[in-house]
Amino acid sequence: MIVDGEEMILRPTFMGAEGRYNDYVYLQMLQREWERPAPDFEVFSHFADSERPSARAALVLLFWGYFETRIERLHRTAMRTLPPRVLNNQLRRYSGIGSRLYDLYKIFFDTNYFDDLRAHGHAAVADLLKDIHERRNEFAHGKPQAINDATVTALVENLQAEHEAWIAVYNARVRP
Repeated sequence: MIVDGEEMILRPTFMGAEGRYNDYVYLQMLQREWERPAPDFEVFSHFADSERPSARAALVLLFWGYFETRIERLHRTAMRTLPPRVLNNQLRRYSGIGSRLYDLYKIFFDTNYFDDLRAHGHAAVADLLKDIHERRNEFAHGKPQAINDATVTALVENLQAEHEAWIAVYNARVRP
């Protein structure tokens, strides 16, 4: 960049801890869902305990959508030196989150996302994310009770740890 006729080299800058405006929208939606009054959730009260999803299951589903956008951003940013058509082809070919966490991640980084988290000291977050991924899939394929209150509580209690783990892996892969 040229400032007052002098050339300056600037490092990439980001909007605080999150990278895009829609990240803040996701976080605001997560907070709103968490703070929603309890009576709003009584719609599931007639289900048997073993068949009832958490009243706050939407929080986990919102988080997973947010997480998927961050994984795409990680791939796009870390592989930004690839020709755009190559990167876009790979992202189309590996469009599902599972294939991006395992297969595409292994192509780009020679490991999978969960093992990368473990290698950076975040084994508990890796285990939590694997569990949420499996439960989100079960929810989507006919078993909504897979997202129970324990899952919601574990996610909420570990959001900060998940964010710290994300930053550690992101920095290791984007700024080696």
